[in-house]
Amino acid sequence: MSPSHTRHWGLLQISAAGVLWGTGGLVVTVLHDRSGLGAMTASAWRMALAAVALVALVAVTGRVGHAIMMMRSRPVVPIVVGCGTALYQGLYFASVLSVGVAVATVVSLGLAPVLASIWQHVNARTSPSRREVMVLAAALAGLCLVTFGGAPHERGSAGGDFSAGLLLAIAAGATYAATTILGHQLASRTDPVVVATCTTTAGAVALAPLFLVAVLRDEPVLPSDPMSLALLVYLGVFTLALSYALLYAGLRTTPGAAATVVTLVEPISAAVLAAVLLGQRPTWLSVVGAMLILGAVVGLPAGRGVSDGHPDPGV
Repeated sequence: MSPSHTRHWGLLQISAAGVLWGTGGLVVTVLHDRSGLGAMTASAWRMALAAVALVALVAVTGRVGHAIMMMRSRPVVPIVVGCGTALYQGLYFASVLSVGVAVATVVSLGLAPVLASIWQHVNARTSPSRREVMVLAAALAGLCLVTFGGAPHERGSAGGDFSAGLLLAIAAGATYAATTILGHQLASRTDPVVVATCTTTAGAVALAPLFLVAVLRDEPVLPSDPMSLALLVYLGVFTLALSYALLYAGLRTTPGAAATVVTLVEPISAAVLAAVLLGQRPTWLSVVGAMLILGAVVGLPAGRGVSDGHPDPGV
Protein backbone atom coordinates (compact mmCIF):
# COMPACT_ATOMS: atom_id res chain seq x y z
CA MET A 1 0.00 0.00 0.00
CA SER A 2 1.40 3.42 -0.97
CA PRO A 3 2.05 6.06 1.74
CA SER A 4 -0.88 8.14 0.47
CA HIS A 5 -3.30 5.21 0.63
CA THR A 6 -1.94 4.27 4.06
CA ARG A 7 -2.67 7.76 5.39
CA HIS A 8 -6.17 7.73 3.90
CA TRP A 9 -6.78 4.30 5.45
CA GLY A 10 -5.75 5.75 8.81
CA LEU A 11 -8.29 8.57 8.46
CA LEU A 12 -10.96 6.00 7.59
CA GLN A 13 -10.12 3.93 10.68
CA ILE A 14 -10.43 6.98 12.95
CA SER A 15 -13.69 7.96 11.25
CA ALA A 16 -15.06 4.47 11.96
CA ALA A 17 -14.08 4.92 15.61
CA GLY A 18 -15.99 8.21 15.68
CA VAL A 19 -19.08 6.54 14.24
CA LEU A 20 -18.96 3.86 16.94
CA TRP A 21 -18.57 6.52 19.64
CA GLY A 22 -21.63 8.24 18.25
CA THR A 23 -23.73 5.18 19.11
CA GLY A 24 -22.60 5.24 22.74
CA GLY A 25 -24.85 8.06 23.90
CA LEU A 26 -27.93 6.39 22.47
CA VAL A 27 -27.05 3.07 24.13
CA VAL A 28 -26.46 4.73 27.51
CA THR A 29 -29.81 6.53 27.19
CA VAL A 30 -31.65 3.29 26.39
CA LEU A 31 -29.89 1.51 29.25
CA HIS A 32 -30.95 4.23 31.67
CA ASP A 33 -34.55 4.12 30.47
CA ARG A 34 -34.75 0.32 30.64
CA SER A 35 -32.87 -0.41 33.87
CA GLY A 36 -32.14 2.90 35.62
CA LEU A 37 -28.39 2.39 35.15
CA GLY A 38 -26.57 5.67 35.79
CA ALA A 39 -24.25 7.23 33.22
CA MET A 40 -21.17 6.91 35.43
CA THR A 41 -21.91 3.27 36.29
CA ALA A 42 -22.46 2.52 32.60
CA SER A 43 -19.15 4.23 31.86
CA ALA A 44 -17.38 2.00 34.40
CA TRP A 45 -18.96 -1.13 32.88
CA ARG A 46 -18.04 0.10 29.42
CA MET A 47 -14.36 0.35 30.34
CA ALA A 48 -14.35 -2.93 32.29
CA LEU A 49 -16.03 -4.98 29.56
CA ALA A 50 -13.76 -3.44 26.93
CA ALA A 51 -10.72 -4.41 28.98
CA VAL A 52 -11.95 -8.00 29.30
CA ALA A 53 -12.59 -8.23 25.54
CA LEU A 54 -9.19 -6.79 24.65
CA VAL A 55 -7.30 -8.96 27.13
CA ALA A 56 -9.04 -12.02 25.66
CA LEU A 57 -8.09 -10.90 22.13
CA VAL A 58 -4.48 -10.34 23.13
CA ALA A 59 -4.36 -13.81 24.73
CA VAL A 60 -5.92 -15.57 21.73
CA THR A 61 -3.62 -13.82 19.21
CA GLY A 62 -0.46 -14.46 21.20
CA ARG A 63 0.27 -10.82 22.04
CA VAL A 64 0.46 -11.18 25.81
CA GLY A 65 4.24 -10.98 25.71
CA HIS A 66 4.09 -7.69 23.79
CA ALA A 67 1.65 -6.21 26.31
CA ILE A 68 3.79 -7.28 29.26
CA MET A 69 6.90 -5.91 27.57
CA MET A 70 5.25 -2.54 26.97
CA MET A 71 4.05 -2.23 30.56
CA ARG A 72 7.47 -3.20 31.90
CA SER A 73 9.53 -0.97 29.59
CA ARG A 74 7.35 2.19 29.60
CA PRO A 75 4.36 1.82 31.94
CA VAL A 76 3.76 5.52 32.64
CA VAL A 77 2.40 6.62 29.25
CA PRO A 78 -0.20 3.83 28.76
CA ILE A 79 -1.37 4.28 32.35
CA VAL A 80 -1.68 8.05 31.87
CA VAL A 81 -3.52 7.60 28.56
CA GLY A 82 -5.91 5.05 30.10
CA CYS A 83 -6.61 7.18 33.16
CA GLY A 84 -6.97 10.21 30.86
CA THR A 85 -9.60 8.38 28.82
CA ALA A 86 -11.48 7.51 32.00
CA LEU A 87 -11.13 11.09 33.27
CA TYR A 88 -12.41 12.53 29.99
CA GLN A 89 -15.56 10.41 30.21
CA GLY A 90 -16.18 11.51 33.80
CA LEU A 91 -15.56 15.21 33.10
CA TYR A 92 -17.78 15.12 30.01
CA PHE A 93 -20.70 13.40 31.74
CA ALA A 94 -20.42 15.79 34.71
CA SER A 95 -20.43 18.74 32.32
CA VAL A 96 -23.53 17.39 30.55
CA LEU A 97 -25.38 17.31 33.87
CA SER A 98 -24.51 20.98 34.51
CA VAL A 99 -24.74 22.71 31.13
CA GLY A 100 -26.51 20.19 28.88
CA VAL A 101 -25.36 18.02 26.00
CA ALA A 102 -25.11 20.83 23.43
CA VAL A 103 -22.73 23.11 25.30
CA ALA A 104 -20.68 20.24 26.73
CA THR A 105 -20.24 18.69 23.28
CA VAL A 106 -19.28 21.91 21.51
CA VAL A 107 -16.81 23.01 24.19
CA SER A 108 -15.13 19.64 24.82
CA LEU A 109 -15.01 18.32 21.24
CA GLY A 110 -14.44 21.78 19.76
CA LEU A 111 -11.58 22.68 22.08
CA ALA A 112 -9.68 19.41 21.54
CA PRO A 113 -8.56 19.96 17.91
CA VAL A 114 -7.60 23.57 18.67
CA LEU A 115 -5.40 22.56 21.62
CA ALA A 116 -3.93 19.59 19.74
CA SER A 117 -3.07 21.79 16.75
CA ILE A 118 -1.49 24.47 18.95
CA TRP A 119 0.62 21.88 20.77
CA GLN A 120 1.67 20.24 17.51
CA HIS A 121 2.88 23.52 16.02
CA VAL A 122 4.62 24.64 19.22
CA ASN A 123 6.36 21.27 19.44
CA ALA A 124 7.42 21.40 15.77
CA ARG A 125 8.13 25.17 15.83
CA THR A 126 5.92 25.77 12.81
CA SER A 127 2.98 27.99 11.89
CA PRO A 128 -0.43 26.74 10.76
CA SER A 129 -1.06 26.86 7.03
CA ARG A 130 -4.04 28.64 5.51
CA ARG A 131 -5.54 25.27 4.58
CA GLU A 132 -5.20 24.04 8.14
CA VAL A 133 -6.96 27.12 9.51
CA MET A 134 -9.79 26.69 6.99
CA VAL A 135 -10.18 22.99 7.82
CA LEU A 136 -10.30 23.69 11.55
CA ALA A 137 -12.76 26.58 11.13
CA ALA A 138 -15.07 24.46 8.95
CA ALA A 139 -14.95 21.57 11.44
CA LEU A 140 -15.77 23.79 14.43
CA ALA A 141 -18.54 25.63 12.57
CA GLY A 142 -20.01 22.29 11.52
CA LEU A 143 -19.85 20.99 15.09
CA CYS A 144 -21.78 24.04 16.34
CA LEU A 145 -24.44 23.66 13.64
CA VAL A 146 -24.90 19.92 14.24
CA THR A 147 -25.13 20.42 18.00
CA PHE A 148 -27.23 23.58 18.16
CA GLY A 149 -29.05 23.22 14.85
CA GLY A 150 -31.60 20.69 16.08
CA ALA A 151 -35.07 21.43 17.27
CA PRO A 152 -35.34 22.93 20.77
CA HIS A 153 -36.64 19.71 22.30
CA GLU A 154 -33.54 17.89 21.05
CA ARG A 155 -31.05 20.30 22.59
CA GLY A 156 -32.28 19.85 26.14
CA SER A 157 -31.27 21.91 29.15
CA ALA A 158 -29.56 21.44 32.46
CA GLY A 159 -30.15 23.02 35.80
CA GLY A 160 -26.67 22.88 37.29
CA ASP A 161 -24.07 25.62 37.79
CA PHE A 162 -23.16 26.93 34.33
CA SER A 163 -19.69 28.23 35.22
CA ALA A 164 -18.68 24.96 36.88
CA GLY A 165 -20.11 22.95 33.98
CA LEU A 166 -18.23 25.08 31.46
CA LEU A 167 -14.96 24.54 33.33
CA LEU A 168 -15.64 20.81 33.37
CA ALA A 169 -16.19 20.84 29.58
CA ILE A 170 -12.95 22.78 29.06
CA ALA A 171 -11.10 20.28 31.24
CA ALA A 172 -12.67 17.43 29.26
CA GLY A 173 -11.53 18.94 25.96
CA ALA A 174 -7.99 19.46 27.26
CA THR A 175 -7.87 15.89 28.59
CA TYR A 176 -9.17 14.50 25.29
CA ALA A 177 -6.54 16.42 23.30
CA ALA A 178 -3.72 15.33 25.61
CA THR A 179 -4.68 11.65 25.57
CA THR A 180 -4.97 11.68 21.76
CA ILE A 181 -1.50 13.18 21.40
CA LEU A 182 0.00 10.71 23.88
CA GLY A 183 -1.90 7.88 22.18
CA HIS A 184 -0.35 8.93 18.88
CA GLN A 185 3.11 8.59 20.41
CA LEU A 186 2.28 5.11 21.70
CA ALA A 187 0.62 3.93 18.48
CA SER A 188 3.58 5.00 16.36
CA ARG A 189 5.77 2.26 17.82
CA THR A 190 3.43 -0.38 19.28
CA ASP A 191 0.73 -2.75 18.03
CA PRO A 192 -2.60 -0.86 18.24
CA VAL A 193 -4.43 -3.78 19.90
CA VAL A 194 -1.73 -3.98 22.56
CA VAL A 195 -1.94 -0.22 23.13
CA ALA A 196 -5.73 -0.35 23.40
CA THR A 197 -5.53 -3.29 25.84
CA CYS A 198 -3.03 -1.66 28.19
CA THR A 199 -4.66 1.78 28.20
CA THR A 200 -8.21 0.42 28.56
CA THR A 201 -7.21 -1.87 31.42
CA ALA A 202 -5.65 1.09 33.22
CA GLY A 203 -8.83 3.09 32.67
CA ALA A 204 -10.99 0.23 33.93
CA VAL A 205 -9.01 0.08 37.17
CA ALA A 206 -9.37 3.86 37.56
CA LEU A 207 -13.17 3.68 37.14
CA ALA A 208 -13.71 0.56 39.31
CA PRO A 209 -14.53 2.63 42.46
CA LEU A 210 -17.66 3.90 40.66
CA PHE A 211 -19.29 0.50 41.30
CA LEU A 212 -18.85 1.03 45.03
CA VAL A 213 -20.24 4.55 44.72
CA ALA A 214 -23.37 3.15 43.03
CA VAL A 215 -23.80 0.58 45.82
CA LEU A 216 -23.43 3.22 48.52
CA ARG A 217 -26.01 5.41 46.77
CA ASP A 218 -28.36 2.46 46.43
CA GLU A 219 -28.35 2.83 42.63
CA PRO A 220 -28.58 -0.01 40.07
CA VAL A 221 -25.18 -1.60 39.48
CA LEU A 222 -26.01 -4.21 36.85
CA PRO A 223 -29.15 -4.58 34.69
CA SER A 224 -31.04 -7.85 34.99
CA ASP A 225 -32.91 -8.19 31.68
CA PRO A 226 -31.13 -9.87 28.73
CA MET A 227 -31.61 -6.94 26.32
CA SER A 228 -29.97 -4.47 28.70
CA LEU A 229 -27.10 -6.87 29.31
CA ALA A 230 -26.62 -7.21 25.54
CA LEU A 231 -26.59 -3.43 25.17
CA LEU A 232 -24.01 -3.18 27.95
CA VAL A 233 -21.79 -5.71 26.19
CA TYR A 234 -22.15 -3.76 22.94
CA LEU A 235 -21.23 -0.57 24.81
CA GLY A 236 -17.99 -2.09 26.04
CA VAL A 237 -16.93 -4.26 23.10
CA PHE A 238 -17.88 -2.05 20.16
CA THR A 239 -18.00 1.56 21.38
CA LEU A 240 -14.76 1.24 23.35
CA ALA A 241 -12.69 -1.90 22.65
CA LEU A 242 -13.15 -1.91 18.87
CA SER A 243 -13.31 1.86 18.52
CA TYR A 244 -10.06 2.46 20.42
CA ALA A 245 -8.30 -0.32 18.53
CA LEU A 246 -9.36 1.48 15.34
CA LEU A 247 -8.27 4.84 16.77
CA TYR A 248 -4.79 3.63 17.69
CA ALA A 249 -4.45 1.85 14.34
CA GLY A 250 -5.34 5.09 12.57
CA LEU A 251 -2.98 7.12 14.76
CA ARG A 252 -0.05 5.16 13.34
CA THR A 253 -0.36 7.23 10.16
CA THR A 254 -2.43 10.22 11.32
CA PRO A 255 -1.16 13.08 13.52
CA GLY A 256 -2.97 13.63 16.81
CA ALA A 257 -4.31 17.06 15.78
CA ALA A 258 -5.84 15.62 12.61
CA ALA A 259 -7.35 12.75 14.58
CA THR A 260 -9.25 15.16 16.84
CA VAL A 261 -10.79 16.75 13.74
CA VAL A 262 -11.73 13.39 12.22
CA THR A 263 -13.45 12.23 15.41
CA LEU A 264 -15.93 15.08 15.00
CA VAL A 265 -17.91 12.61 12.89
CA GLU A 266 -19.13 11.32 16.27
CA PRO A 267 -21.95 13.91 16.62
CA ILE A 268 -22.92 13.27 12.98
CA SER A 269 -23.41 9.56 13.62
CA ALA A 270 -25.34 10.37 16.79
CA ALA A 271 -27.63 12.71 14.86
CA VAL A 272 -28.20 10.11 12.11
CA LEU A 273 -29.09 7.44 14.68
CA ALA A 274 -31.48 9.84 16.40
CA ALA A 275 -33.17 10.48 13.06
CA VAL A 276 -33.39 6.79 12.09
CA LEU A 277 -34.22 5.19 15.44
CA LEU A 278 -35.90 7.98 17.37
CA GLY A 279 -37.66 9.77 14.52
CA GLN A 280 -35.88 13.08 15.21
CA ARG A 281 -35.81 14.75 11.81
CA PRO A 282 -32.62 16.78 11.19
CA THR A 283 -32.94 20.50 10.44
CA TRP A 284 -31.27 22.12 7.47
CA LEU A 285 -28.74 23.72 9.84
CA SER A 286 -27.66 20.32 11.19
CA VAL A 287 -27.38 18.98 7.64
CA VAL A 288 -25.17 21.92 6.66
CA GLY A 289 -23.09 21.33 9.77
CA ALA A 290 -22.61 17.66 8.91
CA MET A 291 -21.50 18.62 5.40
CA LEU A 292 -18.97 21.09 6.84
CA ILE A 293 -17.49 18.46 9.15
CA LEU A 294 -17.26 15.87 6.39
CA GLY A 295 -15.75 18.47 4.08
CA ALA A 296 -13.16 19.31 6.74
CA VAL A 297 -12.25 15.63 7.12
CA VAL A 298 -11.90 15.19 3.37
CA GLY A 299 -9.87 18.41 3.17
CA LEU A 300 -7.33 17.35 5.80
CA PRO A 301 -3.78 17.55 4.40
CA ALA A 302 -2.29 14.07 4.24
CA GLY A 303 0.88 15.01 6.10
CA ARG A 304 3.83 12.72 6.70
CA GLY A 305 2.26 10.69 9.46
CA VAL A 306 4.55 8.83 11.81
CA SER A 307 6.38 6.57 9.47
CA ASP A 308 9.33 8.93 9.14
CA GLY A 309 9.65 9.37 12.88
CA HIS A 310 8.97 13.13 12.87
CA PRO A 311 5.89 15.03 13.98
CA ASP A 312 3.70 16.20 11.17
CA PRO A 313 3.75 20.02 11.07
CA GLY A 314 0.22 20.33 9.75
CA VAL A 315 -3.19 18.91 10.55
